[in-house]
Amino acid sequence: MSNVKLHPSLDNGITPAAAGFAGGTLECLCATDKVEVNIDAQTLHNHACGCSKCWKPAGAKFAVIAVVPRDTVSVTANGEKLAIVDDTATIQRHACKDCGAHLYGRIENTGHAFHGLDFVHTELSPQTGWAAPGFAAFVSSVIETGTPPAEMDGIRARFSEIGLPTYDCLSPALMDALATHTAKQNGVL
Repeated sequence: MSNVKLHPSLDNGITPAAAGFAGGTLECLCATDKVEVNIDAQTLHNHACGCSKCWKPAGAKFAVIAVVPRDTVSVTANGEKLAIVDDTATIQRHACKDCGAHLYGRIENTGHAFHGLDFVHTELSPQTGWAAPGFAAFVSSVIETGTPPAEMDGIRARFSEIGLPTYDCLSPALMDALATHTAKQNGVL
């Protein structure tokens, strides 16, 4: 199954988190005048994502994305190059207008269970030590972006081979967080 390509940071071997790692920077893909985003935290819930909205590097079937507390994210260089990809989407993805790389995604809806978390692509960081991916989400969604359904068994087998459980939604812990938030809003918890 190692001939199935998912994403460079998965295909080339998953690097474990460094003990005590407390953040770093993300940079867009431009050769000069890079957008730079500082993150003052280790990432949480890092995962491969097959949804059609997440940014993927050229040739990748999946994105690799994690979350950090919103207040740990700050644009430190060339922020004027950022634009929101789709202002109607739940996650407001801030991408470089020149190279297209998504630097961070933010949920502005204060009623959303994930409000207060920003979504980041640590593959855009020159630092190592970020949390490793722990699962694959929205795996079937790669069909929506052109992957033939006949390839899905091989894709799931490759994720199994590298030790990432696959889901066609989020991980059970994140689905529990969403359901808990809804139950609290509905007054049943």
